[in-house]
Amino acid sequence: MKKIITIGGSNSINSINKIFAEYTGELMKNVELIKIDLNDYNLPMFSIDVENEQGFSEDLVTLNKLFNAADGFVVSLAEHNGAYSTAFKNAFDWLSRVNGKVWRDKPMLLLTAAPGERGGITMLEIALGRFPYMGAKIVGSMSFPFFNDNFKNGKIVNEDLQKHHFKLVEDFQKVI
Repeated sequence: MKKIITIGGSNSINSINKIFAEYTGELMKNVELIKIDLNDYNLPMFSIDVENEQGFSEDLVTLNKLFNAADGFVVSLAEHNGAYSTAFKNAFDWLSRVNGKVWRDKPMLLLTAAPGERGGITMLEIALGRFPYMGAKIVGSMSFPFFNDNFKNGKIVNEDLQKHHFKLVEDFQKVI
């Protein structure tokens, strides 16, 4: 059975991106989901000085092992001031110190969700430009606008967004 990691790129307890990533993963058939909550990993603020003095934390080693074992990734990134959230960027930076190919040359479904009309598109553009250099084989991507209006009772209620999303999930499953 294929192992798929879902990550919501935020440390918010009620992260819409975590909800969206996990919802996406749950639509897949015959996969084992590994749901990563950034709050579960105690990673110090990245610093070369901390790395030199303390090395890699136990939580980083654990997270890295999960990435190694994954067959693919569903990542939904929060947009904070037009960029990655601090929590995600910190984990991303630490993971890149262990393995520069953070995403291990494995398939990725790259998403963003936001309460506004742009749906995190600026963040999506940044990640689409950067992640392939870090080993992401991006199968598909989606910006999900007006999350609180278009996602209710645990599902996508906007028909056009739902069709697009289901197609992305279908394409991702073919690749993994």
